[in-house]
Amino acid sequence: MTAASDLQRRLQAHALQHVDTALGTVQYRHAGAPLVQTTHVLLHGIGSGSGSWLMQLETAAKSLLHLAADAKSDGLAAVPSPAFGLLAWEAPGYGASTPVAPAEPLPRDYAARVWAWLDALGATHPITLVGHSLGALMAASAAAVQPARVSRLVLLAPAQGYGLADAALRIQKRDDRLHALNTLGPQGMASKRGVAMLSPQATPEQLAFVQHIMAQVHPAGYTQATHMLSQGDVATDLQHGSAPLTIASGRADGITPMAGCQDLAARLGVPWHDLGDVGHACALEGADAVNAVLGLVAMKTAP
Repeated sequence: MTAASDLQRRLQAHALQHVDTALGTVQYRHAGAPLVQTTHVLLHGIGSGSGSWLMQLETAAKSLLHLAADAKSDGLAAVPSPAFGLLAWEAPGYGASTPVAPAEPLPRDYAARVWAWLDALGATHPITLVGHSLGALMAASAAAVQPARVSRLVLLAPAQGYGLADAALRIQKRDDRLHALNTLGPQGMASKRGVAMLSPQATPEQLAFVQHIMAQVHPAGYTQATHMLSQGDVATDLQHGSAPLTIASGRADGITPMAGCQDLAARLGVPWHDLGDVGHACALEGADAVNAVLGLVAMKTAP
């Protein structure tokens, strides 16, 4: 078994599930606490999927096992509630998730689906909402729509959107991305663009895993997400949120460079968190640093 197939095998332990919501089906992965006790909700980027959060899902699963072992060693009749439970979705138009209705959607169209999804699962307690890259636009909008349901907002390597950019630049960015999709297809994009998701120090297995996930994107869903990126502006939605905000990124990120993330944090008056010399796929390549920022520190079993 190759190293790359080992990561794919590990992902199978967190099987895809689905739920029907008032706005359509959402496919997702779950680990840790029961659904109604969800503490962290993870929204992936444009060339990613729920599997991009493998390391975080594994950490949540381990915390549940550790707590069960502690309960047994202490002679407890029941397992105490885990410290955290994770949900990671396939965004609308990705996997088996129903696309949003508009052909050229806005971040709020995805935000509405976030809350419909959590409502359908019974996850009503305030959550730590996490958005990576394009998922940051979705997360910021969701936090602005229902601020009382977000205890903390974390943006990892955030895409800021081109909604306030010059029209010519906005159109160019949109059309360049769609041209690459139409010319290369998902598999070709994964082969050509996957390496840009990681630092030069990334392992071959990490690159193969990133490419594997990117190759599974649906052109229609990717196209909608591209339109959303061209029209969204993360800073605008962040001005309407009230939850504590954390912004973090890697020093080797060539897609959402460190300087831009630092500038966003400075404009909003929040600190920028350094994830180290990792690339854009920080949740995979910089898992320990990301887990620390998210508060996902696996519990230790009792001696």
